[in-house]
Amino acid sequence: MYDHIGLKVKNVEASADFYEAALGTLGHVQASRSADGAGFGPKGAPALWLHRAAKTGPGTHVAFRAPDRKAVDRFHAAGLKAGGRDNGKPGLRADYSPTYYAAFLIDPDGNNVEAVCMD
Repeated sequence: MYDHIGLKVKNVEASADFYEAALGTLGHVQASRSADGAGFGPKGAPALWLHRAAKTGPGTHVAFRAPDRKAVDRFHAAGLKAGGRDNGKPGLRADYSPTYYAAFLIDPDGNNVEAVCMD
């Protein structure tokens, strides 16, 4: 549905390390990184861009599709290890749908990031 998303971050290095670890579990790679930003996504098609900003606004919510439930579990574990905060352990969210399996993290800039599998 979207072409790309840009997030403002205070510390490019910390945020890029977080997203590299968490999104790597879903098969995404870091496409570029500089002092001013970084890009992530499927190889050759980055769709998440981090941009250095002096101020960050209220948190944004971004959900990433996971291929299976084990990838959701790995996303959560890797994100915690890379400096994210838990915002919902991996598990079924039956109030969303009977097969909605997701995990939620708060990234280093306060954004709510999710990995979801619906099988």
